[in-house]
Amino acid sequence: MGANRILQSRMDQLGLTQDELATRLNKALHEITGRPGEMSSRTVRNLLNGSSRRPIGRTCAALERVFGCSVAELGFSAPSSMQQPPEDPVRRRDFIVSTTGTAATAVPIVKQRRSVGMTDVARAAAGMNELVEADDRQGGHTPLVTAALEGRAKVLQLQQGNASERVRRALYALAAEYTTIAAWSCIDLRNLDTAQRHLHESSTYAGLSQDPPTGMRVWVNMAMLAYQRQHGPEQLAAAQAANASRAARRDPFFGSMGWVRLALAHSMLGDPRAAKRALGAAQESLGKANEDDRPRWTAFYGASELNHLAAIILNHNGEFAEAEAMAHRALAKIPAEFQRNRALATCQLAFAQLRQGEPEQATTTAAAVFAIMDGAPLPGRMRTLIGDFHRDLFRLAPSTTYARDWADRMREEWSRA
Repeated sequence: MGANRILQSRMDQLGLTQDELATRLNKALHEITGRPGEMSSRTVRNLLNGSSRRPIGRTCAALERVFGCSVAELGFSAPSSMQQPPEDPVRRRDFIVSTTGTAATAVPIVKQRRSVGMTDVARAAAGMNELVEADDRQGGHTPLVTAALEGRAKVLQLQQGNASERVRRALYALAAEYTTIAAWSCIDLRNLDTAQRHLHESSTYAGLSQDPPTGMRVWVNMAMLAYQRQHGPEQLAAAQAANASRAARRDPFFGSMGWVRLALAHSMLGDPRAAKRALGAAQESLGKANEDDRPRWTAFYGASELNHLAAIILNHNGEFAEAEAMAHRALAKIPAEFQRNRALATCQLAFAQLRQGEPEQATTTAAAVFAIMDGAPLPGRMRTLIGDFHRDLFRLAPSTTYARDWADRMREEWSRA
């Protein structure tokens, strides 16, 4: 007598605990016979540990309904009353045979919903990760928004199937992730009203998922949206929520992410001291973070991205030499596949150089943005930064040859959108 590893594997695929399987079996019996079942976690334990290798007919019928396959495929031997030629699963009998051979009361056939398990979750997560990688390379773009919303629709369709609590929470987390990708792409495209709507939807799914990293991501994006809107108080509130979140309290990595959002908010509100304190806390917290497994979307954040964000904060604070140094440090370590982030850090370097009275060098740096993006259309957020640089350049050096050359190059690149 040995453990039934086949049944355990099927339970793992569906994310079912012993109590949850007992509940499902009782529900299946009620659908089949019209009477409530009386199975418990002990019944399931006996099925798992090998004590019940040949379950009674009622139990077999319930197992087949829950898992959508024969009991033989679950590692059991069917009782003689059930050993008959395979039947078309669509045309199941509307009654069961009792152990005495008499027919039980006929009941209507209940259409069984598809069982959804962690395999389905993993498949949906793989599709989401592909979208994250596309965003890393190119930044936000309209096809990415469309793909993210289509991915969310598929995940929500999976919620219509039979699923354990664990699987349902994982699916809600994925729905939040897909919606956040759509929102983030809209932020990058400067389609801010649509981004706001998607983030409100994402916050609902994140709450249903009860997943701390997913909730953290939503707060971070809300802070970023407020930053793009130049709404300082809202940005500060979202950053404070991120910093106080369960993810930030449990993991210094997420704690660093929350602190740097606070630093950005304080710098935007004109409080450089508070910004520097929060930036220091972000750097200290990241130094304490371990190399744990985290969601794919967090891959962008590390020492290089923190240095990039520090350059933004220092540029806001008017500390341009320090901002230039931070931008150089960021660019030395941002991976090549993060094209959009490299281009954004290059923009910050160009701003720092321009504001230190080096317009020609700054223009050369800014032109490198187009090479980094390698012909891809610039996301709206990047176009806004380039436009700000253009205006500052022509205010400082309007009649120079390099400024006119820059204007020609900028018009050429703008036409790609």
